[in-house]
Amino acid sequence: MAVHLVSAFLLLTQCQAVPFDYPPPTNSSFLEGLQLDIGEINNTSEPFLFSTQPPGTTRRTPQTIIIGVRKGGTRALLEMLDIHPNIAVAATEVHFFDWDENYIKGIEWYRSLMPYSFENQITIEKTPGYFTSLQAPERIHSMNSSIKLLLILRDPTERVISDYTQVYYNRLENHKPVQPFEGIVIKNGALNTKYKAIQRSLYDVHMERWLKYFNLNQIHIVDGNTLIKRPLTELQKVEKFLNLPPRIVSSNFYFNQTKGFYCIRSDGRERCLHESKGRPHPVVNETILEQLYSYFREHNQRFYQMVNQSFDWH
Repeated sequence: MAVHLVSAFLLLTQCQAVPFDYPPPTNSSFLEGLQLDIGEINNTSEPFLFSTQPPGTTRRTPQTIIIGVRKGGTRALLEMLDIHPNIAVAATEVHFFDWDENYIKGIEWYRSLMPYSFENQITIEKTPGYFTSLQAPERIHSMNSSIKLLLILRDPTERVISDYTQVYYNRLENHKPVQPFEGIVIKNGALNTKYKAIQRSLYDVHMERWLKYFNLNQIHIVDGNTLIKRPLTELQKVEKFLNLPPRIVSSNFYFNQTKGFYCIRSDGRERCLHESKGRPHPVVNETILEQLYSYFREHNQRFYQMVNQSFDWH
């Protein structure tokens, strides 16, 4: 990888007006690492385009999209699927179908953000905001009505706390004021059901929109709680759903005692999720937890009926 980075640096310093001309590697994780190292990946930038491409490859619109849910484990799922040789993953969250300012740029702009892939590879993009978006289901259906969708979910209450934790640390890092969890979740002595994190956990409400445009057999639900504990179990189900040959095996994972979750071993190297993953969550009062469990219980039951599947949620 160091050789590639040195080559990139020399080419860029020789003439900044000349586009980076080194053929991108086909392994999408390698590509993502290279782009990060030279500072080209972010959600607001224009596509990072290579002027050449590996023979036999092209950029394709995704055949599969991870549509959510935020703080459900979408990054872990994408990284783990990237182990499979027949999968090419987009390096960044695109927000094409949920952000109007991106959607108006058109489908070719969207395609330009996808990795180069071979004919036998499935291109996958993930943007967690799609699941809760009002526009995304119809827009994705308009692009490809037969697309396969992956949705990773976890216990709704746990997801709310994780959502709060991410915002909490982001605000701290940006020197903005923060509120305790209880101060946001409880308003005037009652559960603040208008809190965005709670709204995102109403899986039945959001799923209803998706089922207006897609058949249930086009949507595979990944159990985020199981993925954390037994990743291979969930990934084998995804391989089957995508009609892929089984290539992900138990040796691709090892438990990192320091981080407290599974990391990935593939292509002769080991990698864990970003340090922002697995941050400690606040200790929440039992009374508030019970209020959240109670509020979500009816929504969960309705969701189970919609998808013909149940989960071990509170």
